[in-house]
Amino acid sequence: VQLQASGGGLVQTGGSLRLSCAVSGRTSSRYVMGWFRQAPGKEREFVAGIEWSSGATRHADSVKGRFTISRENAKNMVYLQMNSLKPEDAAVYYCAARIGLWIGVVVDDYAYWGQGTQVTVSS
Repeated sequence: VQLQASGGGLVQTGGSLRLSCAVSGRTSSRYVMGWFRQAPGKEREFVAGIEWSSGATRHADSVKGRFTISRENAKNMVYLQMNSLKPEDAAVYYCAARIGLWIGVVVDDYAYWGQGTQVTVSS
């Protein structure tokens, strides 16, 4: 499985961004896709996940109501819509994939990782 993340950039506090993750090499519908982020000096943390076949989602408490993960089956794309961005949301965002049906929330749950995309939020 290959993952290609894009869509990061510089945005003002309160602004929005949509991150995209292109998925290739997937041969099964039994996949979970996740978004993680890592700020300088901090551990990589779970942001949101989606079970590919059912569309079930899970979001970290810190982003609930502001971020939304979604997928587009026909295009093999996963998105993270980020609204009401705060300075503390600034980080490198990574998309990840795991084989299975439950949405893991730790780094070790995911076997496949894309390169990161930088999100910067100006105050």
